[in-house]
Amino acid sequence: MSKLSLSLVDAGHIDGISSSRKEPDWLSKVRRTALGAYGELPIETSSLYSNYTDAKKMDPEKVFLDTAPSAGAPDLLKNRLQELADSGSAYAVQIGSTVTHVHIPDSLASAGLAVSSMTDALGTHPDMAKSAIESVDIREDRFTALNTAAFDSGLFVHIPRGLEVGDSIHLVVCLPDGGASTISRNIIHADEASRASIVQEIYAPNADMHQAYIELLTSDVKPGAHLDVTTLQMMNERAVNFSTRRTTMEKDATSNWYFGMFGSMLARYRIDYDLVGEGASVTDSEVAFGNSEQCFDIRTCINHKAPATEGRVTEKSILRDSSKSLFKGMIKIGENASKANAYLSGRTILLDPNAKSEAIPGLEIATNDVKATHAASVAQIDAEQLFYLRARCMSPKEAERIIVEGFLEPLSRKMSYQVRAWISSLVESKWSRRPLAINSDEELRKFVEVEETRYNEDAEIEQHYKYR
Repeated sequence: MSKLSLSLVDAGHIDGISSSRKEPDWLSKVRRTALGAYGELPIETSSLYSNYTDAKKMDPEKVFLDTAPSAGAPDLLKNRLQELADSGSAYAVQIGSTVTHVHIPDSLASAGLAVSSMTDALGTHPDMAKSAIESVDIREDRFTALNTAAFDSGLFVHIPRGLEVGDSIHLVVCLPDGGASTISRNIIHADEASRASIVQEIYAPNADMHQAYIELLTSDVKPGAHLDVTTLQMMNERAVNFSTRRTTMEKDATSNWYFGMFGSMLARYRIDYDLVGEGASVTDSEVAFGNSEQCFDIRTCINHKAPATEGRVTEKSILRDSSKSLFKGMIKIGENASKANAYLSGRTILLDPNAKSEAIPGLEIATNDVKATHAASVAQIDAEQLFYLRARCMSPKEAERIIVEGFLEPLSRKMSYQVRAWISSLVESKWSRRPLAINSDEELRKFVEVEETRYNEDAEIEQHYKYR
């Protein structure tokens, strides 16, 4: 299939994808319906946010698609792939539109854990894949429609009932050398009483072209299941990352989502959580660190649709140079969601005069007997804090770093030691303007050692009582 720009995606292109992958007829029909919606919908469908979006900065004339198999992993991934191969954990690697590696330990494979490409999932788990693909409302968002119509790749994860996966499942995605972009459809299905942690790593090689990774991810967390998902976006600052995500949570399901947004010229994330089962609980923690002229356009919504549900969204941005962030958060509590407990917060530190941030938190409450609060703040570093630290022989840059670390500390307490270490390592790379990566080298191990001892409050209390 020849290369073409995103602006020229048509019925012929999506029919070519379907025929080359021998997809079922129902999927071909879904693709065509979604293509029609894509052509009709505006960039931002919400009237509340129509004046607050940076999505238009992606030029569809400059984004090129190519479904031909990728030549291989870019050099920046070679060390990371070797580490994953040596780790023995479950992982999958997607380069461009091709899933090049999948590994599942024998013990987990025999227990039913599935990690595969979307093409394989349509054959091995057809009902699950069909249900997930048809579950999205294609008219809800222009880029949801685009992804449903023209996805040319994707990853599928199924954690079967009752299975507890000890080590993290790693999903490594990288745009290919040569400038091609990728439209990916990803699915996570955590069955009843299962427990798993998934780490998604997103990379892009250095390129002069307007490369894009456009993703639609749907997650289904069944009753009593526990799912942790960490996304570390480490693309180069000329690339574009559009991600649309929807998670459905059933009775007593719990989920923790961690987002580290460090790379790309433009990162546009549209995140929805539907708490449809009584007692469902979700925590969403987001960190964005911008340099140069990076833009982060984030919209997060928690929909409480059942009683006694809990939702917490905490977003924090650190912006330098002329970078920019938009945070649009919403808590919706439906008529049947009494005793819901919801919290939403967006906070930003501006490190330079040209950095800019806008926050739009919102509440929609349609019932009584609930707890709901939201907050937002955008500010430069406090001059008194800088003076205090500089009076203790710190340089201005050292003082800024200490303040930023303190700014992120309450958020990082909710994360695992390993996730905190990754975030710390990436923040360090952003300060030094080094290439972004999470290779588990000696330097990263130092971060892990620090984080493992940093917040051990129980040990401190026990020691206090021991020697009093």
